[in-house]
Amino acid sequence: MASSSGPSLNEELQCSICLEVFTDPVTTPCGHNFCRTCLSKSWPNSHTCFCPLCKEKFSRRPKLKINTTLREVMQHFKEKLNLGETELFCDFCDERKQKAVKTCLTCQSSYCDSHLEPHRRVPRLKKHTLINAVEKLEDYICQKHERPLELFCRDDQTCVCLSCTEGEHRTHNTVSIEEESREKKNQLVQTQTDVHQMIQDRMKKIQEIKHSVELRKRNTEKERSSSVEIFTDLIRSIERCQSKQLKMMEEQQKAAEKQAEDLIKELHQEITELKRRNTELEQLSHIRDHLHLIQMSSSLNTRPHTKNWTEIRIDSDVNVNSLCRALTKLKKTLDETLNEKLTQTGLKFVQKFAVDVTLDPETADPYLILSDDGKQVSEGDIEQDVPKNPKRFDEFLCVLAKQGFSSGRFYYEVQVKGKTEWDLGVARESINRKKKTITLTPEDGVWTVALRNENQYKACERPPVSLSLRVKPEKVGVFVDYEEGLVSFYDVESRSHIYSFTGQTFTDKLYPYFSPGFNDEGKNSNPLIITPVSTLMD
Repeated sequence: MASSSGPSLNEELQCSICLEVFTDPVTTPCGHNFCRTCLSKSWPNSHTCFCPLCKEKFSRRPKLKINTTLREVMQHFKEKLNLGETELFCDFCDERKQKAVKTCLTCQSSYCDSHLEPHRRVPRLKKHTLINAVEKLEDYICQKHERPLELFCRDDQTCVCLSCTEGEHRTHNTVSIEEESREKKNQLVQTQTDVHQMIQDRMKKIQEIKHSVELRKRNTEKERSSSVEIFTDLIRSIERCQSKQLKMMEEQQKAAEKQAEDLIKELHQEITELKRRNTELEQLSHIRDHLHLIQMSSSLNTRPHTKNWTEIRIDSDVNVNSLCRALTKLKKTLDETLNEKLTQTGLKFVQKFAVDVTLDPETADPYLILSDDGKQVSEGDIEQDVPKNPKRFDEFLCVLAKQGFSSGRFYYEVQVKGKTEWDLGVARESINRKKKTITLTPEDGVWTVALRNENQYKACERPPVSLSLRVKPEKVGVFVDYEEGLVSFYDVESRSHIYSFTGQTFTDKLYPYFSPGFNDEGKNSNPLIITPVSTLMD
């Protein structure tokens, strides 16, 4: 990894992984530059090769080559920085000044290798404090006592000399400069490790977010395909019904035409017969033989036998009422089909957010009996000996789950088979648990659906909303979308929607809420049972 060159570096010359000056810079296919070592460490295997900056994925691990142009720029930049450094010379060289290698804080002078020799040999001088050659010697000398700053006061967080520890820093916690330096280096190493871990964590989080978006995109495409299939089936159903209705109308029209044709034919036959009779009567009227006239008229004087056509007609109007009834029935069928399919799709969707819920015995009313696994609750008629605590409902027959949720979505299912009374839903954490009577309304922090008197269902709004259910639910699903302010209830067995609280605003943590109702002399003895969620089959 690269080494730091100071805070004045241009960001374009820094690796975005280690945030330091490039060392052996390499370029990815997407055009971004990194230290070769940094990039190699970020690619632990050949299956996850992507640019750490723009996250572009590479199908194969790229062959990394040194960016020679960028490396030359870096070398030029470093040389330019080095030109700004001041070279320090020995204070004791007379003619040709030699470069100083050490500064003696005791002597307050800088020495080259030759003039430093006495400090390495003479016992008295060997006790002096030597440091790497520095230009501003006053920074290393106590301005008050003119002695080397050899100690560090941790109380005042400042460097001090020995004389300082005999005065105002006498009772302070002081350590050697070397010890404090080691401590600071250890802290820097730890900080650097923490920062590096933070970088890695954030890179990982970026991948998680991208993966979530990609997963959501796939799920959206799947749900979109399912929705298209549903509406395509409905359109086909409409087309089939339309075709059937039109065919029926055509058949009715043909039947009317055939009836008219038969009636007209029959009328023509009667007209022909009547004309023949009229001709005979006309001839008879001219007969002069009285006897013959009387004899013939007895057979012709009777009225011809014909149909009474007064009440016979062909209805020219289509039976609109019948058609409207058929269309209304069709619409109702389609609505029920649509609602059923959409509910099935909705239930299938919310079941993806199933969570494992267990009852919290510390919240249970003393009259409630909980199973050992925390999955069943019923009313026991006898008050249990339970410890008092702020979480417990002392006067109201209910219990909360251990699990609370302050964001996202969650779903759970409860078996209510054979019960005559129950309440299910969610409650906010801050609900008053010591009141004898709790108003089951959203205003008081409870969102529930309830059963009363065996077959009276209601949503506990203010005022309550009566629910007309086609079938008696045996298993109820509860779904919550915290951010959307939604609490929905489903009949799992019939895959139908029961009720939804919408447009709510949640601020507290929400807990699943259960009330099995009173035992009622055994009529309502069945427990509420939290059951595993079994996803609907396609």
